[in-house]
Amino acid sequence: MTAPHDGGYRFELDPAVSRTPVRYQNRYGIEIAADLDRPKVLDESAQHAAVVIGPPHSAVKEQAPGVYANQLAKRGLVAVAFDPSFNGESGGEVRRVTSPEIFAEDFSAGVDFLGTLGYVNRQRIGALGICGSGGFALSAAQVDSRIKAVVTSAMYDISGVNHDGWEHSATDEERRKNIEAFSQQRWKDVDSGEAEVIRAFPEEPVTEIPEGLDPVSSEFFEFYGTERGHHPRAVGGFTTTSWPAHINFGALRHLDDIAPRPILLVTGEEAHSRYFSDDVHAQALGPSELVIVPGARHIDLYDRTDLIPFDRIAAFYGESLA
Repeated sequence: MTAPHDGGYRFELDPAVSRTPVRYQNRYGIEIAADLDRPKVLDESAQHAAVVIGPPHSAVKEQAPGVYANQLAKRGLVAVAFDPSFNGESGGEVRRVTSPEIFAEDFSAGVDFLGTLGYVNRQRIGALGICGSGGFALSAAQVDSRIKAVVTSAMYDISGVNHDGWEHSATDEERRKNIEAFSQQRWKDVDSGEAEVIRAFPEEPVTEIPEGLDPVSSEFFEFYGTERGHHPRAVGGFTTTSWPAHINFGALRHLDDIAPRPILLVTGEEAHSRYFSDDVHAQALGPSELVIVPGARHIDLYDRTDLIPFDRIAAFYGESLA
């Protein structure tokens, strides 16, 4: 069904694409807010391929997911770009929760919705995850065989980072120290009556990146904190006490279950996150292709339409969802 929408898109809609705000529920009864993009000229008497697209961790559909949905609809696909549960315009309380299980479920809920459209072939639905949603899309595909093909772009495995550390560097002592800190934060939330959320990006865009940030944080601020990608609903923070769920969830442990369905991993030559894609490509037993975009950093794969290989992504879906 359609719903009101307040805009704030960080890109221009292609004249050949129609965009419709939609709402549907996941299996937890949480209402998911999404945009349905499709070619303006679409034969609804035929059966078409479709893709559900998730955002970078802490981002919203008006940013990178919308860019991808717009570009793929321009190339003939039906696409739905969503806000994860508890975030953006989607429902769910407490706000700003991060949940590896529910964020994966949000992909399956998108498949549910697409399957209700008479012009979408239920056997031709894929998933696309950007940054943190790359890991969630793979997680969803491990347990939802209706997802026939997966694309990740600038992939992060959020649960893997929290469980194993950056580039698998976490020690058992560090992990236990983090668990203790998160556990004590629960008492602080109980005493204050509200869940702590530490905001990473300003309410209004700024023109300069703050000094003193590490290179990765500085790159993220370049996108989320400035006019390039700023959106008031993408605050860059989650409830502190929801992070242990990622530690407990662990890394992607069942990639084998995706086979023989294919995976396309897009990453940047200069992306700090490249090792995630390298790891999945090495571990996948089924068809897996690694596409390295020359000169691209991590955030460039959010919105740089001159760099993101949309033709290759569309061709991948054309082949795997045929």
